[in-house]
Amino acid sequence: MIDKLVIANRGEIALRILRACKELDIPTVAVHSKVDAELMHVRLADESVCIGPNPSAQSYLNIPAIISAAEITNASAIHPGYGFLAENADFAEQVERSGFVFVGPTADVIRLMGDKVSAIKAMQQAGVPTVPGSNGPLTQDSERTIMIARDIGYPVIVKAAAGGGGRGMRVVHEEADLLSSIDLTRSEAMAAFGDATVYLEKFLQNPRHVEVQVIADGQGNAVHLGDRDCSLQRRHQKVVEEAPAPGIAEDARNEVYAACVKACLEIGYRGAGTFEFLYEDGRFYFIEMNTRVQVEHPVTEMVTGIDIVKEQLNIASGQPLSFSQSDVHISGHSVECRINAEDPDSFIPSPGPVERFHPPGGNGIRVDSHLYSGYTVPPYYDSLIAKVIATGATRAEALKRMRNALEEMIIVGIKTNIPLHRQLVVDEPFGQGGVNIHYLEKKLGL
Repeated sequence: MIDKLVIANRGEIALRILRACKELDIPTVAVHSKVDAELMHVRLADESVCIGPNPSAQSYLNIPAIISAAEITNASAIHPGYGFLAENADFAEQVERSGFVFVGPTADVIRLMGDKVSAIKAMQQAGVPTVPGSNGPLTQDSERTIMIARDIGYPVIVKAAAGGGGRGMRVVHEEADLLSSIDLTRSEAMAAFGDATVYLEKFLQNPRHVEVQVIADGQGNAVHLGDRDCSLQRRHQKVVEEAPAPGIAEDARNEVYAACVKACLEIGYRGAGTFEFLYEDGRFYFIEMNTRVQVEHPVTEMVTGIDIVKEQLNIASGQPLSFSQSDVHISGHSVECRINAEDPDSFIPSPGPVERFHPPGGNGIRVDSHLYSGYTVPPYYDSLIAKVIATGATRAEALKRMRNALEEMIIVGIKTNIPLHRQLVVDEPFGQGGVNIHYLEKKLGL
């Protein structure tokens, strides 16, 4: 087993990792910025190390500082959580070269899946369905590019190979706008990611966002843990997630599950990961793979009974998967609402002191949060402050439990998006299941 773990993250995911470590009797080291000294997981960790000033570039993104913290505390492994350095191949490589275990895939696999072009090629080779596109980066040959777009059919979307989080993409509806849109996307991609490589894909008009959770041990064993629907989004950021995805045909579901497991084995995947798809007219189209634990992993845990973070730690310790595909059973339905410190109407962040915090409870309710009364939400990081997860025997029961939980939840001192979630869980089209990725923005008038 790992004999001591550095938690290279903050907030609710850091606390989630710490709790898993406690169950496995793994001592923990919390690294933190100056302002985060009072975070709950820092208080509960066996050791803590301040790794820099408040800006993330000088702390949570400071690779030498994190590795130094592991060295001075005699830790043996580093868990990156999600965000920050979680999908940074250079970080994973430096961790391993420094003699520590990186809780996640190898650097080579992170690089492979982090580049959208190489990821699509790898998925096509493994039989994972992909969106019709250029099947590689666009060159400076304008005539070739125009012909590719015609073959795909308009509208098309220009995507940065190194993009993510909704950045580095532009929809083109007419051929007259194609070349200028490509030039703009290249410029933005270079500025944002240091890589101007772009490619073309068919732009799906009204897809859903459905993803498949996988776990592999890097020793020849891989399984899927079912799927999730993450279609309620604002500006490409997920707001509500659920498992399993409603209204998916079983034959399409099983086919994509098998392809994802096969892909894991072919690329030598290790750890927890997620294949993200657009789903339209009964077909799946691969868009990217996240080589880390997801924000929304709790809904999968609640319907499978499998602790994904503990499994990550066991695999990083060199152990094979503790279960097989036949041991995975999807039972019931689970919904997650992301609670952010932000104005529910303008979505402007709302940092500040939490005067009172009362999490909800009851049957089927789970709250993952680092908040406590008296804690001050800093202005330097992502606004996510809690995740409320409601699970029931049916989707309808899960939504009713979520409605009750949101009514019970009290956060005083800062603004939150709880009012928005209270509207969403009683929204009729969402209640019927299967809304597309544009639904929420249209509902909000964005």
